Amino acid sequence: MSPLAQVVQTAYARQNAERLRSLTKRADSRVDSLLIRYRLYPLTEDEAVLKNIPTSLSDGSAREYALLSGLWAYRAGEASVFSVIQYGRRSAQLLEEAKKQDADAPFVLLVEGQSLLFRPALAGRDVEAAARRFDQLAQIVRDGDVPGIAHAEAQVWRWLALREAGQSRKAKALRKRLQEQDLPPLYQQFLDDPPEV
Repeated sequence: MSPLAQVVQTAYARQNAERLRSLTKRADSRVDSLLIRYRLYPLTEDEAVLKNIPTSLSDGSAREYALLSGLWAYRAGEASVFSVIQYGRRSAQLLEEAKKQDADAPFVLLVEGQSLLFRPALAGRDVEAAARRFDQLAQIVRDGDVPGIAHAEAQVWRWLALREAGQSRKAKALRKRLQEQDLPPLYQQFLDDPPEV
């Protein structure tokens, strides 16, 4: 991944949507473009970010398939009742392709964990499996050599999954450790006002 990935991560963590929008002009690869859109949408919920996303990739990497899966999951979350199943299936198929290529790739773990956490129970919601994916992700990114994903991000996602799985003791201990850090604004907000799952 290009050096742009870390710039995108920093803008995302600081909730700087304008910076992310300006980076779209600098994205000179498909993976950078997908990453920027993946990070920009949750900050803005601007449906224009999801316009014209590809339905598939002919030669994508695990990271690209995972990011595209995440974008389709966002789209499913905003879709009408008629489209939600179609978009959800598309997201799941893209994620499966990403996992075939590299099930342990950081963005595959991130998107899969989010998918397991937010999908409906009928579609296979599994908060304990999500917690395991985020734990694995946190171990991989701990040393900071994964451009585009911060260790704190993996940990706040892990905290949410543990909380949702009813593992309150582990969740409370992790939250306490995170609160002792100087977290970027997005991750602090995540702890103070977590997304509805």
